[in-house]
Amino acid sequence: MRAGMENWLLGHWYGTHRPPWFLRMLEPVYRQVFERVQKKGNSKAARYRSGLPLIVVGNITAGGSGKTPLVMRLCQLASELKLRPGIASTGYGRLGTETIVVDAGCDPRVCGDEPLMLARRTGLPVVVAQKRNDAIRKLNELDLDLIFSDDGLQQADLERDIEVCVVDGARGLGNGHLIPAGPLREGAGRLLKVDYVITNGVWADRPNEIRVNVMRLEAGQVSSLDASGAKIPVSQFRQMHDGMKIHSMAGIGNPERFFKTLEELGIQAVPHRFPDHHLFTQDDFAAIPAGSVIVMTEKDAVKCQGLALENAWYLPVQTHLPDDFERTFKDHLTKLMKES
Repeated sequence: MRAGMENWLLGHWYGTHRPPWFLRMLEPVYRQVFERVQKKGNSKAARYRSGLPLIVVGNITAGGSGKTPLVMRLCQLASELKLRPGIASTGYGRLGTETIVVDAGCDPRVCGDEPLMLARRTGLPVVVAQKRNDAIRKLNELDLDLIFSDDGLQQADLERDIEVCVVDGARGLGNGHLIPAGPLREGAGRLLKVDYVITNGVWADRPNEIRVNVMRLEAGQVSSLDASGAKIPVSQFRQMHDGMKIHSMAGIGNPERFFKTLEELGIQAVPHRFPDHHLFTQDDFAAIPAGSVIVMTEKDAVKCQGLALENAWYLPVQTHLPDDFERTFKDHLTKLMKES
């Protein structure tokens, strides 16, 4: 049901047809509620200030755009400056509500898939909480220099020092409408107010007044989900499974990007689409014939490693940003730390 609804909405948001009248009628309602919440959050009494410098990495569209791999790379840049960052998240889609310091052994159903992936890949403190401010408060208690918030761009009551907005280059801003008629959480003019706009791939039809830096996500290895955790080059993966049926699984914001990546790597697979943050079970793989090969995203893999899948692999990606952006961002961090 959820997957069908998501696909229906995405078809209108990113398609060429005008959204249905009943969605357009609800757009002003969303705008009024959003503006009311923003006004309340911007009041002096409501605003929360972290004890540590805070960098918010978010987007203005609903759904995935590439925030998590970007957060990983920005944390690496901070670490190269000998700074110790932490990461705050609400763990969207998780079943738990308590505040948790995530470690590599956490149950993704309790802590969330993206926080677990961040903790495993970066080795940094990651805290999830039902309220983002509580996650930040917990991080303030740790021995850290600064905090990255994975999402939270629209949280008006949260003071921040740097804002980074990510745009899916392939999708852009869709039909330009606000939720639910379109994918926008807030108007496109917000992009002129953030410190940096990063596009996940080239944004071909972007407005000229918006300055962007293009992020590339590259995959060179395939990793096994079994206990060995074997990592092999993509070319070896293709040779090992030549002539075998491969099934690709994606429960992310834009599964088509993953399927396209596989094609570009020469991996021909039968695609299986799931809602973003889908909590996988054995039933999701029941229709896949025995002896088949399964390949999935890293975010999905953290939820599937306990399912005892046979011949299952995932595709970790490396984030590449322009050299001049990385220099500018490091300079910004250095200045921020001196002022804090």
